[in-house]
Amino acid sequence: MKVALLGAGHIGQTIARLLQGSGDYQVTVMDKSAAALAKLEPVGVKTLVVDTEDAKALFAALKGQETVINALPYHLAITVAHVALEAGCNYFDLTEDVAATKEIKRIAEGAKTAFMPQCGLAPGFIGIVAHHLAKSFDSLHDVKMRVGALPAFPTNALKYNLTWSVDGLINEYCHPCESIHDGETIAALPLEGLEHFSLDGTEYEAFNTSGGLGTLCETLAGRVRNLDYKTVRYPGHRDLMMMLLHDLQLKSDQETLKNIMRKSMPATMQDVVLVFVTVSGMRGGSLVQEVFARKIFADRDEAAPLSAIQITTAAGICAAVDLFREGKLPRAGFIRQEQVELPAFLANRFGKAYQQSRQVESIG
Repeated sequence: MKVALLGAGHIGQTIARLLQGSGDYQVTVMDKSAAALAKLEPVGVKTLVVDTEDAKALFAALKGQETVINALPYHLAITVAHVALEAGCNYFDLTEDVAATKEIKRIAEGAKTAFMPQCGLAPGFIGIVAHHLAKSFDSLHDVKMRVGALPAFPTNALKYNLTWSVDGLINEYCHPCESIHDGETIAALPLEGLEHFSLDGTEYEAFNTSGGLGTLCETLAGRVRNLDYKTVRYPGHRDLMMMLLHDLQLKSDQETLKNIMRKSMPATMQDVVLVFVTVSGMRGGSLVQEVFARKIFADRDEAAPLSAIQITTAAGICAAVDLFREGKLPRAGFIRQEQVELPAFLANRFGKAYQQSRQVESIG
């Protein structure tokens, strides 16, 4: 399969290595940064310098490609999806942006090619897990989805290091959060709904953030009493972000906040990803609960280290593309994450990154 991979950042480079290494994909990585593309020379993929914000230049570059994998910043998702449609390409991305996903769904109506956004960790894998668990119930009560990408060794007051896109991080902290409460779809406030829990003896907090549910609100509407998604952090992080965004009013000056974080908060490759889903409801006349809890750790290989967020995000989108190539997903139109079968995902050569993680047996 001929694949155009847009974006040569940390995640894009990991995707390129996985697909190229499989031997089943002809990958061309496109980015406006020649320096970023140069880092892929040892991988052996084709590279092309393209202004990815210029729709005409992008269309010219995508002609002749079968599939587009969009690993660019979330604000380019709609533009790239439109260009993919025009170029006759299948489209996959990692966006967590709710508005972008709704527009991509509209773009996909009647399309002869496939459009599958939100193929990362959350939204993405977390929705596949939640839907899989939910299917085993006669009636659903509560579906709770919790995900955190955290530094393994937090040292600052925020107890956080940059592990992925600052743009995506601030976006999910600032936009309304879809959820279902008492059977009604609502828009909850970001950073609200604070809760605490322990996992493997470590204390965490969780709070509302935007986008993590993907399309599950729509899929489970009328079938579940309560459905929500929250981001996991170490205790104290939420209060400091509330102070920055609201008390200091940086929500209305997000570029300043992003610049501060980029300059003052070190990135880390030493991270851990938590995936924690609980589903309760009726089965066989009894009220029961199912739990899926995993920790995925960074790969500390000295020659090619990978952060946990790189591993999980790249595995998510590579598995989606691979399942599509194998004919296990619809060939055209809009594809939801929950249309992926969890067993098929975990059996996939890329999805195995989650299978090989450490399952958490007990939760306090």
